[in-house]
Amino acid sequence: MIRLIVGLGNPGPEYEDTRHNAGFWWVDRAVRQLGGSLQADRAYHGLVARVNRPAGPVWLLQPMTYMNLSGKSVAPLARFFKIAPEEILVVHDELDLPPGQMKLKQGGGNGGHNGLKDIQAQLGSPNFWRLRLGIGHPGVKAEVAAYVLRKPPAVERLSIDHTVDESLRCLELMLDGAMDKAMMKIHAKPPRPKPARPAGPGIEGTATVPSPPETP
Repeated sequence: MIRLIVGLGNPGPEYEDTRHNAGFWWVDRAVRQLGGSLQADRAYHGLVARVNRPAGPVWLLQPMTYMNLSGKSVAPLARFFKIAPEEILVVHDELDLPPGQMKLKQGGGNGGHNGLKDIQAQLGSPNFWRLRLGIGHPGVKAEVAAYVLRKPPAVERLSIDHTVDESLRCLELMLDGAMDKAMMKIHAKPPRPKPARPAGPGIEGTATVPSPPETP
């Protein structure tokens, strides 16, 4: 069961629409979907929403620490409310997936993502869940830092927004702990369109035979 959802990003209007803030975009919509409201909380260095559910409260968090200190926000909240790493979902931008693709997994490395790196260090465990929202890669490692802090073109933003919408359909499954079902839905590829049938002559593929000319 997921008890804490963390969306990663950087605070401030200058970063609001940049690729690195995809996690913030996700949590903004999740909070609305659950009927909550994000409020500043100094104790946890971030914006926090608490949503009461039959199985217990769920917290949603946007760290206001800047990306490379995200664990400074996540770890105190998790410790205070006794939330295990396995009960945490971190939503973040992913360079290794193109816009329009997403992956859900538990544990693993940080892939050079500074937010994941600090959360793992502060929690002392890599076993939290990650929802990876594809933002694409600039193709050159030296350009990554500038790339993630730029706004994506409109077409790419629409693709990212689509993955946010699609993954939020699985929010209830994740909160209920049905992670296998959520993974199947999130990783499912859309069905391929059926090829159009070639238009044959006449009706249903039968040839139309011309009438013989009338005789005088």
